[in-house]
Amino acid sequence: MASTPVRFPSAGIEIAAHFYVPDTAAPGPRPALVVGHPGTGVKEQASGTYARLMAERGFVTLAFDAAYQGESGGLPRGLEDPAQRVEDFKAAVSYLMTRDEVDPDRIGLLGICASGGYSLAATGGDHRVGAVATVCTADPSRQFRLGADGTQDRAVFQVLLDAAARARTAAARGEDPGTMTMFPETAEQAGALGGRHGVEGFEYYCTPRGAHERSAKSLAWESIDRLAFYDAFFAVPLIAPRPLLQIIGERAVTAWMAIEAHQRATGPKELHWIKGASHVDLYDKKEYIDPAIDKLADFFTANLGE
Repeated sequence: MASTPVRFPSAGIEIAAHFYVPDTAAPGPRPALVVGHPGTGVKEQASGTYARLMAERGFVTLAFDAAYQGESGGLPRGLEDPAQRVEDFKAAVSYLMTRDEVDPDRIGLLGICASGGYSLAATGGDHRVGAVATVCTADPSRQFRLGADGTQDRAVFQVLLDAAARARTAAARGEDPGTMTMFPETAEQAGALGGRHGVEGFEYYCTPRGAHERSAKSLAWESIDRLAFYDAFFAVPLIAPRPLLQIIGERAVTAWMAIEAHQRATGPKELHWIKGASHVDLYDKKEYIDPAIDKLADFFTANLGE
């Protein structure tokens, strides 16, 4: 299924996206989904896969690059700004509201990994969203502070904050602030730093399996102190009475974050486990994506309508 490149503004920043419309005819406007990518990802990777597959199930879909990343605008490049990421989701909803193919009363959000956390925050604050689903939910703030599995020594984040502070000072002096490298040079180094989860991330982002030239390999240091105070799950209680579905890999070390979000939700909610899958398996492995798409299609059809 082919996509159409589109652009729309988000708080003054131009966002690049791919717009998917089902090939089959419809009697009127369709339900639509905004699909957000994992941290450091781009719309040509996991979010594009999910957007295409959900379009094949009859939904209009929009997969976008976050501000400061991919083909979207914004400086500095590689900035992970949680408030802007939430704004990007809301701006994407606004864009869908302008499309004749879309029923404005039937719009949902689908967030993958980091966008899972951001989509929850966006839904809590935007009543135009009728339903929200996530795949391998992650809150980047929690992951940087506590590690992917939640057991990281808290001193690690303090070291990152020190580096972020030095980078801000360097920039103020007109010096190069540098960037934070996200991936080591080898899978072995990735394993030493992040265990099996680190290896899987490296294998997806840094090998032909999933690598893309615009996928971020480093982040602006300013990202760290912006993430320090952010909580993607703060607005989860505001989602009710709208429904929430979270799809999680049975072997995902990040599952504790989805469980925490589930515990905060006060409305209709479901945790759906994909047997045998890790966090990164749900980015691209057909044997795990297929049952996830089946569940997502059922969920959004039930809550946004045919």
